[in-house]
Amino acid sequence: MRAEYKPSHRSKRKNGRYIFVVTSLILIIALLFGNAAYRAAKEKYLLYNYPLKYEEYVEKYSKENGVDKFLIYAIIKTESNFNSDAVSNVGARGLMQIMDETFQWVRYRLNDSDETKYGTMFDPEQNIRYGSYLIGYLLNYFGSMDEAVCAYHAGAGSVDSWLQNSKYSKDGKTLDTVPASDTKHYLNKIKDALKKYQKIYTEDNKNA
Repeated sequence: MRAEYKPSHRSKRKNGRYIFVVTSLILIIALLFGNAAYRAAKEKYLLYNYPLKYEEYVEKYSKENGVDKFLIYAIIKTESNFNSDAVSNVGARGLMQIMDETFQWVRYRLNDSDETKYGTMFDPEQNIRYGSYLIGYLLNYFGSMDEAVCAYHAGAGSVDSWLQNSKYSKDGKTLDTVPASDTKHYLNKIKDALKKYQKIYTEDNKNA
């Protein structure tokens, strides 16, 4: 009859170390591949939700008006989610949601023909041309992004009146508080979208 094999304490310790090492390696590999899969899925999600559509027009008119192209993308993302046929409940049209009176004002500033009709705001190039001019003008007028973005949403007159009110601005140039909750929400959405665009597409951030 064969004698029963009983492992020594040394064998038990050796087997224990082996199991620990193998288990650790499996966990490390799973963690690495899990993180890689998570990163890939996250990047795919961000690229899908923050695309660079109409890139030719955004590049052209952002440069013409001295505007960060990612701010243009952030406005389009927030205003219409890249739907060129979008119409708001107050009648704003197209990618950057241009109102009729805003269209008339920008058309005059751009010296476009009176034959240029409001319906052209459904055309992606014309809409981006007009919207980029408007945000560029507001950036120059107010001197900072927050006030310009608020004016894009609420109108320059509203922002001027807020700046003149010491409850909302201490220096008359910078809004310490945005009194309109919908405009404050809009500003936060634009800044969030802008941050995401910069993080996804700026080369320094991609290589970080």
